[in-house]
Amino acid sequence: MTATTTRPSDRRISPVFLGILAVTAVTGWATWTGFAEQPGVAVFLFVTAAWIVSLCLHEYAHARTALHSGDISVGSKGYLTLNPLKYTHALLSIVLPVIFVIMGGIGLPGGAVFIERNRIQGRWKHSLISAAGPLTNVLFAAVCTAPFWLHSLDGVPRDFRFALAFLALLQVTAALLNFLPVPGLDGYGVIEPWLSYNIKRQVEPFAPFGLLFVFALLWVPSINTYFFDVIDAILRGLGISDLETYCGQNLYRFWQGTNEYCSISQ
Repeated sequence: MTATTTRPSDRRISPVFLGILAVTAVTGWATWTGFAEQPGVAVFLFVTAAWIVSLCLHEYAHARTALHSGDISVGSKGYLTLNPLKYTHALLSIVLPVIFVIMGGIGLPGGAVFIERNRIQGRWKHSLISAAGPLTNVLFAAVCTAPFWLHSLDGVPRDFRFALAFLALLQVTAALLNFLPVPGLDGYGVIEPWLSYNIKRQVEPFAPFGLLFVFALLWVPSINTYFFDVIDAILRGLGISDLETYCGQNLYRFWQGTNEYCSISQ
């Protein structure tokens, strides 16, 4: 049966998301207070949980914008509950991005709320739906970096500052990668409604491989260096130093040991 409206239960926040939010809050408190004997473990759990929260909000933004643009089917699919288990590809949306954070410290864009585009009229609406996700990462990055660019770091514990710096790096990389005009990424979704039918037909077969193409490019040393130089420049503009993001990643990957420079940084 085709959904014609959304029920209150379709918009009720999922206990799964609330649980992830609770983990973020508890581990954030543990990082702030130094409660954990191993600060790296607290930072790891805090950043990972916060990253998953941002992924959920990213997909929610797509779905919520689609709902107001005409696709009322997103409610019955569970996308408005913020439950990551409801996504079309939970592996791509949650598991893979978390693995990439653990392995390489990069905010890999996920993807997978299925929008019924035929329900939506107007090119601007289609573009806005695609842009809503990465704009959420931009907002998340602004919140993470606020203590830095507002010069309000007095009283903020060192480890919590490092964790925020690394989390901000993940949000900035996710936003930048998502906005690339590559088939399969949100950036292409923004411009696709404005392309000719022939161009869209020619590009369509490559959409499933867009993310793999970007990932392969990032393995090229010169491109990887340039990409992270851009990320570092953005973060410096927001008041976060290279040392803070480095120490945040170092703390996050606690199993590799703590760097002495981070141990003495204030």
